Amino acid sequence: MIEVREKETGTSLGSISAEELQFLIDQLEEESDDDTDYYLNRTTVDMLREHGASEHLSELLERALGDRDECEIEWSRS
Repeated sequence: MIEVREKETGTSLGSISAEELQFLIDQLEEESDDDTDYYLNRTTVDMLREHGASEHLSELLERALGDRDECEIEWSRS
């Protein structure tokens, strides 16, 4: 599994599957081959849903945003 955290605080948001991580990699821009973080905003989460994000991944990303309009998440393999 892959652990996802809020980048600023390191707070764990939960785990995602390898398939869900690959979906993020395919859909979002990476700055380098070893990039493990993503900037999110509400528009991005909506776009990911429209492109087929799983319900689990969508909920995790919504939890990451909370009541904010944007945030950064990071992931690591466990």
